Parts: sequence; C-alpha cells; structure tokens
Amino acid sequence: MRKICTVVGARPQFIKLAVVSRVLRKDFQEVLIHTGQHYDYNMSDVFFKEMDIPEPDYNLGVSGGTHGQMTGRMIIQLEEVLLQERPDMLLVFGDTNSTMAGALAAVKLGIPICHVEAGNRLGTLKNPEEANRVVTDRIAALHLVCTPSGVEFLNREGVFSSVHLVGDPMYDAFCYYSARLDGTELRKITNLDGQPVTLPERFYYMTSHRQENTDQDEKLDQIFQAMEALDLPTVYPVHPRNQARAARLCREQGYRKILLTLPVGYRTSISLVNRSEKIVTDSGGLQREAFFARKPCVTIYDYVSWPETMAGRCNQLAKPEKEDILAKLNTPVSFSPSYQPFGDGHAAEKTVDAIKRFFEGKGNVSE
Repeated sequence: MRKICTVVGARPQFIKLAVVSRVLRKDFQEVLIHTGQHYDYNMSDVFFKEMDIPEPDYNLGVSGGTHGQMTGRMIIQLEEVLLQERPDMLLVFGDTNSTMAGALAAVKLGIPICHVEAGNRLGTLKNPEEANRVVTDRIAALHLVCTPSGVEFLNREGVFSSVHLVGDPMYDAFCYYSARLDGTELRKITNLDGQPVTLPERFYYMTSHRQENTDQDEKLDQIFQAMEALDLPTVYPVHPRNQARAARLCREQGYRKILLTLPVGYRTSISLVNRSEKIVTDSGGLQREAFFARKPCVTIYDYVSWPETMAGRCNQLAKPEKEDILAKLNTPVSFSPSYQPFGDGHAAEKTVDAIKRFFEGKGNVSE
C-alpha cells in the first residue's frame, strides 16, 4: 500500500480533509501532519472531534509570527518528518502557509505533490495566499481542481496534462453534514464570556477575519454599522485575534443587533448557514457554503475568489463601507436550480481516483 503524507494547518483544510481522508484510507496509507497554524480548540480541535477526523500522526505546533517566520519553521519541521516517513506523495489543500511549506519541503526531496483546490486565482500577488497558490501549483505534479475556472487559470499558465476537474470537497462536506444536523449543534454557541446564546428565530450570519477588514477600528465599525442597520440581528463568531476590538466597538457604539460569539465548529457553522436569511463574510469557504445553501451572500473583499458564485448576483463583492454593504444586501439575486459548478458531491472519490491513476501512469480524468 502506497504511503501519502497529508499536510493541513487551518480550518478550511480540516473540512476538506474530513471527506477526502475517509475515502483515501481505503486504498492508501495516510500519514497526517498538522502544522499547528490554527491551534486552539475552537479553531482546530473541535473540527477533528465534530467531523471524526483521525488524530494527526504529527502536530508540529507552528503558529504565530510573520508569514516568513511561520513558513520557514514549517519547512524545517516538515522536511524532518518527510525524511523519516519517505512517502510516495504529499497531499496539500488550498492556499495557506502550511500548503506552500509542505510543497516546498516535498519538492526538494523529490516527492510528488498533489494539490487539492488547485488553479484558484485572484490575479494579484498583493494577497499572501495568492503567492502560496501560485508557488504550489508551479511545483505540483497533480492538480485537482474544484471548478471550471480553475482549469482555465491553469491552462493559461501552461498547465494541461496534470489537471483533473474533480469538484469541490467542501461541497461534499456540506452535503454530507447538512443531512446529519438536528439543531442541537446550535446550543453550543456561546458569547465571548463563554455563556450560552439563545438565537433569534431569524438572523443574518456574518464572519469577518481578514486583517484588512478587522485590524482598524474604522473599517470594522463600518461593517458593524451596516449590520446594526438591518431589520434582523446578526450572529458573528469572532476570530480570537479580533475579539477585543469587536467587543470594545460594540460596547462603545452601543450596538445591540450584533451577537458576538466565540468561534464555532463546522457543524454549527453549517447550521447557521442553512438557517440564516443572508450571509456577510470575507471567507473564501463561507461564500461557497452560502452558494451551496442558496443563500444571498455579500463578500467584503477586493477580489473575486470564486467566479462561479457570482452568477445571478448570488454573491457580490462589497467594500468595508456601510452604504455599499447595505446596497448589496438589498440587491435582488437569482439562483438557478440546475447550476452547481462545484461538482456532484463526490469530489473525494474523484480525488482518490485521480491519485490512483497518477500512480498507474494513466491520463487525465475529469467530471
């Protein structure tokens, strides 16, 4: 049985891992390496527990510091693990520092790299994750792509034969876990003091964690002003590094419609997506999940992350400005019942099939 080392470090990767690992382990020996990029219970451990993900074989405990410091420490430790394990392939997801660090460590050792969620592009290196995507795709041996736009981006960069359109593992996860929710997961939501929160019957769901939106009072307060002006309350699970600022702004400005909570696990987040009226986010994952659930979404970001979600104005970009956010939230949207560009819910199976075909030396596979 061939050995595959899988590197993860952040919560979006845990979601994809949950569905891919379940299928991968039927045919391969998987060695799971957690870099530690997301490290506390609400950002990491709860995902492994809720989604029945196997315990990592290695937890490197690398978190904090600048992008360069974090990536450098990861490469050093990942190289040591890979030298010890001698895998037949390295599997990485998405676009985090963990992704690029794993790829760089592997390529130096002659280990082929499989990149899940390959080909996604914003079109600017001003975004740190874009650099991670480009570097990883440049040195990967196998490119597993979520959507047609990813195939197009890779083709423009001269990558053809190793490209496999398999669909989005996040859609797999959304379908699988949505069918297993019963509402009890919402009872786990607590405020920033750890006290239980009673959700209103109708609400908006918001996440905002990007530094460009949350590291300045002015921008975050503009987002809060927009949410405070809405007709319903907003549930906002707050990233640990932003909790003090968010709590202070709500206190100083007297906001009453913004329910600040501790970060939530995947099942709870999916339940919030499915039960919310509309979604406001700056997360690449949540804007896709809003699309999966057919919920109107406003993404507070400068770049289109997933072009497919923009059809029918189902997902719209907004600046971190009150009036722009409100205008986009009030814009009519149109979901097409037949349009699902993220696959058929079987991306994990197609991912593993592509890996098998890679080792067999066979040609391209696609949906």
